[in-house]
Amino acid sequence: MAGPRAKRINIPLRRVALLCSVMLFAALGDISYIQAFGSQDLNADARNQRTLIARFDHPRGDITTRDGTVIATSRRTGGGPYEYRREYPEGVLYAPVTGYASLYTTTGIEQAEDSVLSGDEPRVRMHSLVRKGTVQGGTVRLTIDARAQQAAYEGLAATGKPGAAVAINPLTGAILAMASYPSYDPNLYATLDAHQLLRDDARLRSDPAQPLLNRAVNRTYAPGSTFKIVTAAAALTTGEYTPGDRVDGPGRLPLPGSSATIQGGCGGRPLAYALQVSCNTAFAGIGLQLGQDTLRDQAEAFGFNADDLTVPLPVSRSDFPAGMDRAQTALSAIGQYDDRATPLMIAMLSAAVANGGVLMRPYLVEEVRLPDGSVVSRAQPSEYRTATTADIADQLTAMMVAVTHPGGTGTAAAIPGIDVAAKTGTSADTPYAPTLFTAFAPAEAPEAAIGIALENATPDTVAPLARHLLESLLD
Repeated sequence: MAGPRAKRINIPLRRVALLCSVMLFAALGDISYIQAFGSQDLNADARNQRTLIARFDHPRGDITTRDGTVIATSRRTGGGPYEYRREYPEGVLYAPVTGYASLYTTTGIEQAEDSVLSGDEPRVRMHSLVRKGTVQGGTVRLTIDARAQQAAYEGLAATGKPGAAVAINPLTGAILAMASYPSYDPNLYATLDAHQLLRDDARLRSDPAQPLLNRAVNRTYAPGSTFKIVTAAAALTTGEYTPGDRVDGPGRLPLPGSSATIQGGCGGRPLAYALQVSCNTAFAGIGLQLGQDTLRDQAEAFGFNADDLTVPLPVSRSDFPAGMDRAQTALSAIGQYDDRATPLMIAMLSAAVANGGVLMRPYLVEEVRLPDGSVVSRAQPSEYRTATTADIADQLTAMMVAVTHPGGTGTAAAIPGIDVAAKTGTSADTPYAPTLFTAFAPAEAPEAAIGIALENATPDTVAPLARHLLESLLD
C-alpha cells in the first residue's frame, strides 16, 4: 500500500500522463482530418514534390493537328526526380493553342484537356492500366490545319504588328487556324528547373508586348466597319431595305444631341454600294432609323453579348452596348463607341453568312484517342446561333463579294478565279487602333471564313494577309 509520500509523487505523474493522452488524441485526430479532408489541398500544393514527381513519372498524351503533326509531346529526361518532360516541337507557332504544361500550371489545350492528356480521365486511365500496367495519357487531335496555321502566324509576324488571325470551317465550326502575335516559346515553361521557370515567367509577364496573351480569343477590339455586316443584316431583316434601295450617304452626318459629326459619305447610292465602299454616314443613318434595340437583337443573333462560348479555350465576350443615346447608336452601327469583338467573333460574322445564316459552334478538338489509337470521343458539329435567314444570307454574300471587286475596299484580298466575300474595317479605338478584315471563300461553296485584327496597322497591310490565309486553305 503506497504511503502518503508516494501518493504525492503520483499526482503530478497522473497529470502529465493525462496531458500526454490528450495531446496524442489531438494529434491523431488532426492527422485523420488531414487524410480525410485535406489531402486534395495538399496534393494541389505547388510545394508538394511527391505530387510533382507523380505528375511527371509517366508520359503525357500528344497534341496533334488534324493531319497528325505533333505539336506537344513528352520526352524522357534521362535522369533526375522527373521521368518525363513536355516538349513543343513547333514552339511559338502553336503556343496560343497548346498553351503549356509546366511544373506548377497548365494553360490552353493543355489545361482544357488536362484529364485526357494526363491520363486521369477514367476511360483513358482504365485502358492504360489494363493494357500497359501504368498510367499513360490519351492523344488530343485538333481541328487546326498545319498549313493554314503557318500562313496565319507568318503573315502576322511579317507585318511586325500585334494582332491575331482565325479561320473557321463555316459548315462545321471547326477552327482551322488560330494565331496570335507576338507569341512565346512554350518550351520555356517545360523546363524542370523551378528557378529558371520563375525567371522566364516573370520576364514574359512583364513584357509590354504581352506575348502570353491569346489575342485571337482573349482581346476585344472595336470591330469598325466589319460590324456593318450586322447593320446590313438588321436592315434587310426589317423588310424596309433591299440591296438595291438607295440610302442617304451625306458627306457628313451630325450626331443627334452632339456637336460631333460622322465623316465619309457616298451620296444617295444603293445599300449594296454603301457596303462595297464602306460608307460611314449611310450605315450610321440606317442605325438611327433602326434604333439600338433592333441592332442589338441582330448583334446577339451573331453571338455578341454571349457568355457561353468556349472552344474549349475560354473566349472573352464580344459586346454590343445597351442604354445608348441616339448619337451612340449611330456610332455603334458602324462598329464604334463601345462595340467590342474578338478576332474569333470577326471570323464568326463571315461564317454565319457563309453557312446560309446559321452560325455553327466553333471548336478546336476534333477527337480524343486512347494510347492504342482507338477513339474515345469525336466532335459533333452543332448549331450555335441562327444569325439570319438563308435568303438574307444570300443577299449579304452578293454584297460582300462586291467588296473585293473593282471599286470595293477589299480588292487586295481578291483571288483570281475565286469569288471572295469580304468586309474591311478600321477603328481609331485607343490604344489598339485596329484594322480588321473578315471574309469567306469560295462565295458560292464556302470552305473557310476568316477574321483578322492588326493593331495600329493600315488596310493595305491586312488585305494581303487575308488573301494569303485564304489561299492556304483553298489549295
